[in-house]
Amino acid sequence: MSGRDQAGVIPFRRKKGAIEICLIRNKGSKKWKIPKGFVDPGETSEEAALKEAWEEAGLTGKLIGNSIGAYDHKKWGLKLTVAIYLMEVSEQEDKWEESRFRERAWSSVSEAFDMLQKHPVQPLLDAAATKLERRRKPR
Repeated sequence: MSGRDQAGVIPFRRKKGAIEICLIRNKGSKKWKIPKGFVDPGETSEEAALKEAWEEAGLTGKLIGNSIGAYDHKKWGLKLTVAIYLMEVSEQEDKWEESRFRERAWSSVSEAFDMLQKHPVQPLLDAAATKLERRRKPR
C-alpha cells in the first residue's frame, strides 16, 4: 500500500460575533465532511487545500496559520495522509465546479463537530476550536 498526500480545510466565517463552520456532503448522502483532496505534483498542501475548498464547496478565502494537524485514512487501497488547515471564507459562490452533486451547510462550531462525529478529522477538532476561539472578535 503506497502513501499519498491530501490536504483539506475547515472553512469558517464570523456571523454576529459567532463562528460558523461550512461542511459539505454528496447530495443524497447523510455523511457530512470537509473539503479535501490530493496534493498534485508541483503544488503545496496549502495550495491544494484552497483549491479543494473552491472545487468542492465553492468557497474562497485565506488559510489561517499552518496546518492544525493531519489524519490518515484508506481509500482505493491507498494510505492517505490529510493535512488540515483552517480557512477564513471571504466569498462563496452559488454555483461551483461540483455543485451539481455536492451541497454545503453552515452551522455553529458545536453543531459542525456533532455532524463530524464519525469523521477521521474528529481528533483535530479541539485544536480547531481553540484556534477559532482565539480569532473570535470581542463583542
